[in-house]
Amino acid sequence: MTIQNVTIIGAGTLGSQIAFQSALKGMHVAAYDPQIAVAKQRLAALAAPYARDVQLPQAEFDQALAAIQVTDDLAAAVADADLVIEAIPEAVEIKAKMYSELMKVLPAKTIVASNSSTMMPSQLVQYVDRPAQFLHIHFANQIWKYNVAEIVGTSVTDPIVFDEAVAFAKAIGMVPITMHKEYPGYILNALLVPLLNAALAVWAKGIADPHLVDKDWMISTGAPLGPFMILDVVGLRTPYQIEMNSYQQTGNPDAKLIADKLKEMIDAGQTGRESGQGFYHYPNPEFLAPDFLK
Repeated sequence: MTIQNVTIIGAGTLGSQIAFQSALKGMHVAAYDPQIAVAKQRLAALAAPYARDVQLPQAEFDQALAAIQVTDDLAAAVADADLVIEAIPEAVEIKAKMYSELMKVLPAKTIVASNSSTMMPSQLVQYVDRPAQFLHIHFANQIWKYNVAEIVGTSVTDPIVFDEAVAFAKAIGMVPITMHKEYPGYILNALLVPLLNAALAVWAKGIADPHLVDKDWMISTGAPLGPFMILDVVGLRTPYQIEMNSYQQTGNPDAKLIADKLKEMIDAGQTGRESGQGFYHYPNPEFLAPDFLK
């Protein structure tokens, strides 16, 4: 594998996780984000879940964290990058603008990947100047625990580039899920998003409260998490963007209703587990109570 220098564009919920996991596994990592202080806070906040879920010693966490270059200088961030992973909001215009700026400063050798959760490679490849070196690597949230990387290219992605992406995923502790062709939502979200959309519609239309929806789903199927628990883990900004994109593309009134309700929560600072409140309060949400499923 030739990938050693990795740059993450956007140190949000998943971008910060990808950056830290890559550094932990020995990659040279730069994280580009205009909000340096916020990016550093997100990275530092990973200490608790890494200690809890994978028993990572604090000294090892600190060592990996210190190795990450966090910067708001795009050219400096990508100066020696073998791989750039874009992990910015799910809006075409935002991604297109970023790629336009990125192409001006990116070395010729660099592979470009998007972590987009809803867009397909064929939708974004037009914005890069190296279509043979472009593909998607989609990570599940909480990558230290749910360690899959869905990898898919376009019809012109170089097979060698694809193999490099697979090798990179393995090198940072992911299980590569290689796809023969693109498909909306990849595999994970093709299955998950319809469930979350259905749950959000039940809530937004006033049919049932989120906690009862989760309780019904968990008791009826034996699932360890309900859809609103999952939404809190994902963070509400991403489903908001998905619903707004759906409304703008299709005019679906349900999508607009859901987006408006999510926007109210986001504006109130209730963005999910990360903020301490979403559909549940944290760190001691109601579903941890022994009688929640009764």
